[in-house]
Amino acid sequence: MLTSSSRALPSGTPPEVETELLRVLRRTLSPRYEFTVAGGRIAIQHAHRGSAYRPPRRTLSWAELLEKLRAGFAAQDVPQDACLPLRWGRETELTISAVQALDPLLKRGRPLTYRSGFLPQPVVRFTGQRDAAGDLREGFLTSFVNVSRVQPIQDMSEYGMILDGWLSLLSGLGFHARHISVHGALTTWRRRQVEGITLHFNHLDLSLGDIVLLWNADNPERIAVDLGTGLERLAWARARGEWKDLIFGRFTALASPRTLDAIRTATLLLAHGIHPATRGAGGITRRVIGTVDCDAARLGVSSLVRASYRYWQLFGELDVPWPAVAVAIEEELGI
Repeated sequence: MLTSSSRALPSGTPPEVETELLRVLRRTLSPRYEFTVAGGRIAIQHAHRGSAYRPPRRTLSWAELLEKLRAGFAAQDVPQDACLPLRWGRETELTISAVQALDPLLKRGRPLTYRSGFLPQPVVRFTGQRDAAGDLREGFLTSFVNVSRVQPIQDMSEYGMILDGWLSLLSGLGFHARHISVHGALTTWRRRQVEGITLHFNHLDLSLGDIVLLWNADNPERIAVDLGTGLERLAWARARGEWKDLIFGRFTALASPRTLDAIRTATLLLAHGIHPATRGAGGITRRVIGTVDCDAARLGVSSLVRASYRYWQLFGELDVPWPAVAVAIEEELGI
């Protein structure tokens, strides 16, 4: 933990923090990357960008991709920590991001966290981009795995090293650094007790995730990094195939993406013991199941539930067996 004499940030004033962050990034990534800074925004691109991307010949299974991430972080002395509980019940009913593991440090200024390190965290969000018909656009899901590195840091130089380590890890997954770019506003934002600066990283034209420098507004020595992407989006960027086939496989042609997404999400919720209810976390489960097309589910949902269950099992033990999950969905649908 930080000592009373250490300073994680150069000062509590945003301009000095922003200037120091730019200096750290230049020192860490130059001369491999070129920097464009204008109007309070930054764009970082590889010096030898422009070549065509050729996806790896072999598609990794979900288990293989997860293991490569675990091994890549472990090689950087970043161990995997246990996932947060899906039922959060604090400021949000459900866990919506691995960064919630840092709440004691960032929101209350206490020298501790719920988790630290590599977290492949299942989350549920309703913020995915949608088309004019209200359907989720490619690359977005209601439930997905937030692949994150969340940890307190001692000073801002660690932020640069974490970003550099992530670029190396992506290279080990089959991405090339010349196809990765970083961009964002260098200006500091504030949300209640927390201040931060967010930079986004892309693979060619596809947004992958972000890396956020965060600190407690009243105690800037409580500083942390949240590096995050989606496991499913990462696999999509790597393979560059059809999004629906990647996520839903052999079920793609059997129902609408909305129904497939809902059953996948309901499986996650019910497997964690979050049963349909009128309010609270259970109200979210009821809302999700309510978007399932009953006609498409008339012959039962067990096959898709079983496949979704196997996926969610990769990230930790589940509380409810899959047959009970399938029965709960069908009973809620009245089929």
